[in-house]
Amino acid sequence: MRLRIEHKTTFIYDEPITEAYTEMRLKPSDAGGQHCLSFSLITEPRGSVMKYADRYGNDVRHFDVLMPHQKVGATAISEVLTAAVLQDPEQTLSPLNEHDYLMPTDYSPRNDPICDFVKPFVVAGDPLQTALAIMHAIFTSFTYEPGATDVKTTADEVLALRRGVCQDFAHVMLSACRCVGLPARYVSGYLYDPKLVGANAASHAWVDVFVPGPGWVSLDPTHDRQQTGNYVRVGVGRDYADVPPTRGTYKGSGKETLDVQVSVLAV
Repeated sequence: MRLRIEHKTTFIYDEPITEAYTEMRLKPSDAGGQHCLSFSLITEPRGSVMKYADRYGNDVRHFDVLMPHQKVGATAISEVLTAAVLQDPEQTLSPLNEHDYLMPTDYSPRNDPICDFVKPFVVAGDPLQTALAIMHAIFTSFTYEPGATDVKTTADEVLALRRGVCQDFAHVMLSACRCVGLPARYVSGYLYDPKLVGANAASHAWVDVFVPGPGWVSLDPTHDRQQTGNYVRVGVGRDYADVPPTRGTYKGSGKETLDVQVSVLAV
């Protein structure tokens, strides 16, 4: 499927600030059978944008605004040819990657409540069916409720609430998989929904689980399904902290407000 994504971010400050340094991870990846056909990032005020890859191979764009200001805009526009399923020939994990994707993180801790939650869904000798069972359990046991959590909510907090959004469910699944020895990584991206028109879409998050034999299998606990051609992959990491759409610092006491508008359209 060929999709066009427009991701507009506006940073607004209630008083002038200076020396704003910003990272953005918004370019669709060229991996897993997916191909980014074009990508541009335009900032306002205009300035130079540098790019580099982080430790997980994700594309990072960096720009700064040094002069006093109260508003900065950044518009990312991309066209991408998606893959019907994740196509990843990796049959084994390096010791470093296996360690990264098995270890607990601040967002996805490994503790007794989460490990107790996942125990009934373990299928002995079948890691793929175990991963599918975990995905289904999260889908049926948790309620999708925007506003119930925030960007800092952790998996154990979501487990207690039994409600949240895609980022939360991805973190719960990461913790659950790691509790039973399944390497898992956080995936950031977008989900095309033909029922949404204009700037009503949003970023999405799901999980890749490493299964001996098939390799990485991409699962979405928010919708209880494997990745399809409607999914656009942007980045991967241990959890949300590795792949936030935006991250930065600035000098000043002004309070920041973030406005984000996303559209995902078939072309």
